[in-house]
Amino acid sequence: MSNNSDGVFGVLHHRDPAVSENPGSANIYEFVEEKHIDDVKSMESTKQPPKLQRKLKGRQMGMIAIGGTIGTGLFIGSGSTLADAGPAGALVAFAVMGSMVFFVCTSLGEMSTFIPTSDPFNHFGARFLDPALGFAFGWNYWYSWMLTVGSELVACGIIVQYWLPNLNSAIWSVISLLVMFSFNAISVRGYGEAEFWMASLKVSAVLVFVVVGILTVTGATGGEFIGGKNWHVEGAPFKDHIVGVLKACIVAAFSMQGTEIVGITVGECANPRREVPRVIRSVFWRILFFYIASILIIGLVIPNSNPNLVSASGASDIAISPFTLVIKAAGADWAAHVMNAVVLVTVLSAGNSGLYACTRVLWVLANEGKAPRLLRRVTKYGIPLWALGFTSLCSAIIFCISLAGNQSVYVFLINLSGLTGMGFWLGISLCHWRFRRSYIAQGYSLDDLPYVASFFPFGPVYACTLLVIIIIGQGYGTIWPKFDAVSFVSTYLAIPLFLVFWLTWKLTKRTKWIKLMDIDLTSGTLLEMEQNGDIEVFAQEEGGWRKYTKWFHRKSD
Repeated sequence: MSNNSDGVFGVLHHRDPAVSENPGSANIYEFVEEKHIDDVKSMESTKQPPKLQRKLKGRQMGMIAIGGTIGTGLFIGSGSTLADAGPAGALVAFAVMGSMVFFVCTSLGEMSTFIPTSDPFNHFGARFLDPALGFAFGWNYWYSWMLTVGSELVACGIIVQYWLPNLNSAIWSVISLLVMFSFNAISVRGYGEAEFWMASLKVSAVLVFVVVGILTVTGATGGEFIGGKNWHVEGAPFKDHIVGVLKACIVAAFSMQGTEIVGITVGECANPRREVPRVIRSVFWRILFFYIASILIIGLVIPNSNPNLVSASGASDIAISPFTLVIKAAGADWAAHVMNAVVLVTVLSAGNSGLYACTRVLWVLANEGKAPRLLRRVTKYGIPLWALGFTSLCSAIIFCISLAGNQSVYVFLINLSGLTGMGFWLGISLCHWRFRRSYIAQGYSLDDLPYVASFFPFGPVYACTLLVIIIIGQGYGTIWPKFDAVSFVSTYLAIPLFLVFWLTWKLTKRTKWIKLMDIDLTSGTLLEMEQNGDIEVFAQEEGGWRKYTKWFHRKSD
């Protein structure tokens, strides 16, 4: 990232030497400044309709990003990677997928700080690729998280039944929906504070788990010294070699879904210029610690032959989750109750964030004419209440379907969201590739970007390659050793659904692929918002440890 030593606007004089010879490619910020100098005065005298409010603070965004990283995939599903690939194979899988998520987040960070929006998937897809792709990205993201919120309501009821088995689980699911709705309906600060404290609990749980795990491995809890003996049992350290690692990579990738939600919060961030780069920079270290450290501890304490590693897959299996097994190995019989509470908070956090993401994406779609106009309405507190209510209603319907005797319809709908997370990440990487190429082709200088993603073009190419492999490999178990037609269709159903959205908009609106020189790089930018007074101007700060780790985030040419 470039250093802005002259203040917020100190970099505006920097430009590519070739630009001065091409008046048609004037510096982007000079153009914006001249174009809107008169508009600012007229806007001050015009009453603006209610809109989203930039009330999210840096500490809230940081915890929202962390909360998106830590989910039930880590607490419950991570054990299956150890069973599939062995302790070393699981570490390799999470390291590879973690590096991919890091590059996806840096790509999203570069675009989101340049053009802050509450729906980067629809907006960037329509702006840098094809309007029809943006439409498909937006609606697929909405229905994916809407279905996820519905499934989290089901999980909440199951988790509480662990303590109160005689009460109907639907009661707790309804209460959970009311809690999620309330957090989102009060204000964006309400959502931010709720996520801050729920994420804090999850972080504390992982920290305690790592400490207890280290004590257990060394025998400090009173048991035997374990050391690395579980890395020498049958199937360790690598099980099934490359096949096992690939299977573990698929699980690891799905465990990390949700990290992109921080890109949606940019639309309501008080200071995108400062906070978004800070949050994005921390992604690598969060993944390194929370996932790699946790998987390492699990692999040291639990042998990969433990049948519970495969059995634990849902909220009802908390008693045999890898986290519970490790804490029990330390002599804590109450581990299941503690982990059940942590997973309950995790599920509430996932549902809360999913409801927030759905609401903002749907609101942007409505403002762009891609959803009913009624959903554009915003309260005086900056809450798109109609979009929130519509999403909550749809998620409640999904929950009601789960109560039906035949679960096939519910399972079918949930499977629709299976591959969409990978599709969003693939779209982000493609958009970043096009954005950076267009930015350079139109003669603008990287010095003017508020945040510059590391290792371009390697980052988006690497991420796209891995994501294509994961998407194709997801159906591996439905083809080999025996082809299962129903499971195959269920696994890949999200792809034709995406094509339906894309072709519907493309054929009705007759959209075209946008050329690099035709991509709009002037409207809706961070600088335009700062000049119009939509975002308060803050001076960038750099100091402390950041100046010593600057090499890791160096600017690509």
